[in-house]
Amino acid sequence: MNGADVDTGGRAGGTGVAVIADGHDRGGSPGRGPGRGRHGAGGRGRLMAGLRRRLVKRRIRIRRTRGRRLRRALVVLLALLANLVGAAVVAYHLTKIPEPHPETAMQSTVFVDDHGDYLGRRGPVDRQEIPLSQVPRHVQEAVIAAENRSFRTDTGVSPRAIARAAWATVSGGDRQGGSTITQQYVKNALLSPEQTLSRKAREALISIKLDRTRSKDEILQGYLNTVYFGRGAAGIQSAARNYFGVDAKDLTVSQGAALASVINIPSYYEKAGSDPKVTAKLVDRWEWVLDAMAHSGAITSAQRAGARFPAFRFYPPGDTDGQRQYLIDAAASEAADRLGITEDQLARGGYTVRTTFDLTAQDATAELAADGTEKKTEKKTGEKTGEKTGEKTAEEKAADAKAGGKKRAEVKTTGDVRVHTAVVALVPGDGAVRVLYGGADYASQPFNDARDGAVEAGTALQPFSGMKLLAPLTDLTRTAAPTPLRLASAYATAAAHGVYATPYTVAKITRAGRTLYEAHPRTRTAMTRADAGMVAKLLYGRLDAAPATRTGAAGLRTLWQTTYDEHLTLTVALFAEHPAKGKKAALPAPLPYTAGSRSLSVSEGVWSKIVGTAEGHDPAAEPNPGLPTGQTKPILATR
Repeated sequence: MNGADVDTGGRAGGTGVAVIADGHDRGGSPGRGPGRGRHGAGGRGRLMAGLRRRLVKRRIRIRRTRGRRLRRALVVLLALLANLVGAAVVAYHLTKIPEPHPETAMQSTVFVDDHGDYLGRRGPVDRQEIPLSQVPRHVQEAVIAAENRSFRTDTGVSPRAIARAAWATVSGGDRQGGSTITQQYVKNALLSPEQTLSRKAREALISIKLDRTRSKDEILQGYLNTVYFGRGAAGIQSAARNYFGVDAKDLTVSQGAALASVINIPSYYEKAGSDPKVTAKLVDRWEWVLDAMAHSGAITSAQRAGARFPAFRFYPPGDTDGQRQYLIDAAASEAADRLGITEDQLARGGYTVRTTFDLTAQDATAELAADGTEKKTEKKTGEKTGEKTGEKTAEEKAADAKAGGKKRAEVKTTGDVRVHTAVVALVPGDGAVRVLYGGADYASQPFNDARDGAVEAGTALQPFSGMKLLAPLTDLTRTAAPTPLRLASAYATAAAHGVYATPYTVAKITRAGRTLYEAHPRTRTAMTRADAGMVAKLLYGRLDAAPATRTGAAGLRTLWQTTYDEHLTLTVALFAEHPAKGKKAALPAPLPYTAGSRSLSVSEGVWSKIVGTAEGHDPAAEPNPGLPTGQTKPILATR
């Protein structure tokens, strides 16, 4: 083969394919030679080289334009930030601090006895507003330690907490609190509690504005008066009473730290004291709060070392419809009248009504005089194991003799008999009512037998017969069935040498630390001193005997017993009825033969309980302008 046989440029055929002498092409037919055509090793190399050239060119372009693009992004970011800041500034200026919710403005009215012991409350919300000055500093610091340790220095919001709450809302996670004390106050008192981004944003704006326009003390006061503590108590004052039975101003360091610890999960921690598991968990949090207080200097190391977890009142509380409601009814009616408002306005007004009642004596009366139902059969009453039917014990005979001076007949009757007991104790010459027992169960009988019940007088009014009585006792002897309160007032007039004192149950009314009303005895002469002495002579038997006792009755239907001296008048009235059944109305019934001993037991027990509370007092050393010259001040006159 010679050189003419080779086409070196592919020009002969114009195909661009080099043909060698053996007749094979370089492109390589399938299965022939090492080449694979255009996509063989050479083709891939050229492709990769092209890609590298393009990447290099792109990198060069990126380097050349990077600065320009960064400047554009920065301008966009700054514009966006400026818009956000502008929107926030506009929103801040347009945001108004709303008025508190109507329910947060509502308060309950609390009733306390003459010693300040909690009696009960009236109102839709268990809350009483008090100034921050009535909350001890250590209680304020405990709440700050538990809820927001940066409260005194922050701007009213916590950005981290807001972000955490927002993320929880968006991601569907557990609801997050997050709020500073300012935010909590805004949420609880000024806004709705729903967890939405728009509400959270508004909360933050209002909190910032509130922090800039109100003092920290104002914000803390609003928070402490509205935050929920469990046990139905909104605000620190109600919480102090519900958990410890004291006013907020009397909370100890340990008690204040315990209440601050409750705020975190009030519906759970409210059971502390009755649930061991809850109590143990609260103790841990309580110690954490105290440690923080000690670290910040809010309490001393000695106070921290001496702190002991406080005892909580039992929860849940007992029945509130017991006989104490009779006292609250009487005091609420009188308090509303003294303030010139309705009882509904009183209940919602956040007042504290200090009554004249002695709660210890009242509770003792309830134990001694609780109404009962006694079963009667065709047999005569008085049947007991080991006794003949109708036969009395020696003690019962002695009690009957002492109580009435005569033997009460044994009554043959059938069915159930309910014995009603009404008890009134008041201060002669002053009118303060210490005991007003009108029934054992307000829920089943809201009618107050002591204040409103008409009880047949019978011989109970005989000592006043033939006397010239002045108002308001003018028609006393013509009254067939006086109320126990009125009859007690008549005997109190005799005890005060003829000076009648209008009975009252409200000693003082305050609100937010300000006194709105304070009682003073309202007295007038209702009988002559000589007539009052005649009553005393009839009752005492001798003038130097004390106390005097008078027993009266209306047949077998009622029994009265009044005991008095210059310091106290106590009246006990008993009557009986067959309770109503179905459409059948209640009917009067004879008193059982035990009525005499019951009356005596109540009278002596209540008398000793009340007089016993005055041990150590010297009435002669305490003048009382409501009494005649020479008469000493009643032992339990209004404090």
